Amino acid sequence: MVYTLTDPEKVRGLFGAWDDTMITSCLQGIMGTLLVTDPVHPRSVMAQLADFVFLAGEPCRELAENKPEGFHILVPQNQAWERTIEASFPGRCRRVTRYAIRKDTVFDTNHLLSLKNRLPAGCSLHRIDGTLYDKCLENAWSRDLVSVFPSAEAYARDGLGVVVLENGEIVSGASSYTRYREGIEIEVDTRPDCRRRSLATACSAALILECLDRGLYPSWDAQNLWSVGLAQKLGYTFSHEYAAYEVE
Repeated sequence: MVYTLTDPEKVRGLFGAWDDTMITSCLQGIMGTLLVTDPVHPRSVMAQLADFVFLAGEPCRELAENKPEGFHILVPQNQAWERTIEASFPGRCRRVTRYAIRKDTVFDTNHLLSLKNRLPAGCSLHRIDGTLYDKCLENAWSRDLVSVFPSAEAYARDGLGVVVLENGEIVSGASSYTRYREGIEIEVDTRPDCRRRSLATACSAALILECLDRGLYPSWDAQNLWSVGLAQKLGYTFSHEYAAYEVE
């Protein structure tokens, strides 16, 4: 049996020093779910939020195999969990490398302002409101900018984001993929035919400045080396590579 845990303090220690804001969101009760096989004395835990599943504590196939239906990214705490994931989803999981970015960046606001202002002619920056929340959901490439928040009202309360409009259409955006008490986890997306125009750079810089104005930390985790490069351009520092598994 797998149970939803209501007392996060029972599993906080199982994550150790694992510094990921989506785990923090789950432990703070802001977003996400904590699952265990023993609700009284848990020795293994799954933190599930949006497309991500984090597995910590003693490796447990029953817990791993209880991931939600559909595509998810499973992140193991260690190599023992890697072997458990591979055994749980033979032929269904693909090992990938992701890139952690340090979470102690001191930003150069003047540099960010200069990046924010490098928009091509005909493009403009806009804070995501209720109307733009709905527009983000209209296209597959932009859905993840807001989709973890169940409604425009929830996004207005806990989310924060900026999009680039060109001819009235969203062509790029940077937004809170998830939220934790002290900050946000950033999601950046650009319409495929509009890439390499500095749109992602401008809206990312604008979002970081918004976060700093509100006393929030803009956390960044990179799916690929392009994302690492953009993060470094904005002032972040690369930390380390880590393994994850994409499971259909």
